[in-house]
Amino acid sequence: MWIAAALITMLCFGANNTIFKWSTGKRVSKVHIQFFFYFVAFVLTLGFAIVKETVHLNLMTILLGALIGILNANGNIQMSKAFEKGPASLTSPLVGTNTIFPIACAAVVFHEQITLVQWLGIVFMLGSAMAIQYSTEKKNRRTSYLPWILRVGLAILSFGILGILMKTTSYLHLNSLNILIAMYGGGSIYLMICSLLTKEKWQRSEVNVGSIVGLISIVGYSCYFYALKTGTASIVFPVVSLNCLIVVLAGFLLYKEKLKKYQVIGVFTALLGIIFTKL
Repeated sequence: MWIAAALITMLCFGANNTIFKWSTGKRVSKVHIQFFFYFVAFVLTLGFAIVKETVHLNLMTILLGALIGILNANGNIQMSKAFEKGPASLTSPLVGTNTIFPIACAAVVFHEQITLVQWLGIVFMLGSAMAIQYSTEKKNRRTSYLPWILRVGLAILSFGILGILMKTTSYLHLNSLNILIAMYGGGSIYLMICSLLTKEKWQRSEVNVGSIVGLISIVGYSCYFYALKTGTASIVFPVVSLNCLIVVLAGFLLYKEKLKKYQVIGVFTALLGIIFTKL
């Protein structure tokens, strides 16, 4: 069941990233979309918890949840800035290496037992995720390497620490719903501050897109926490990182984008990796 939950998370994150990709050409603010996504998710999770009478927010839950929300929002912002500053062909695969940190932490700190075949599957999935996201097209000719490297580094750090903290919440047996409430609440406050600093114009379409992303995010993160709590984190993280598969396949089916040969190979090796981790 935890593998299935990880796969659902992969589908949800892939769907959200596809929506973000679509919105890029619509000249809407990624900060505003994320704000509405966080705010809508916060209202829904808090409302559900109040109805079920399961709101138990202690200091540890609030701090960890809010920090996870802020790191996820900041990681997305830094990655979008990195696309503007440097080679787009390398940005996604480099940021994707953040998965190595929570995997290493799960193996070393939390003493997860991984077989040799499963490690082979993990390597296949990580390699596939990076290969699929790589692009041979050089769309950004004007490159500011120092700002680009800084943005990429901050994105890797944000997503890497986020993964470690998510495993920590499951290790401490903290209630997933309360973590989600703190995560979406903390992220909403952070993104509102970012919006006030950037002074971008608000648009109605941002509300609609953000709301859809928020609904999908609730399902994705609920499954993510379940998979980490009941399964092997060292396998869950690389499975979730394959959400780029959904973006690539959506581009192929919806936008008639051509798949490169290495991307096709990456798809098959990713599937092979998933099979290996189940052996």
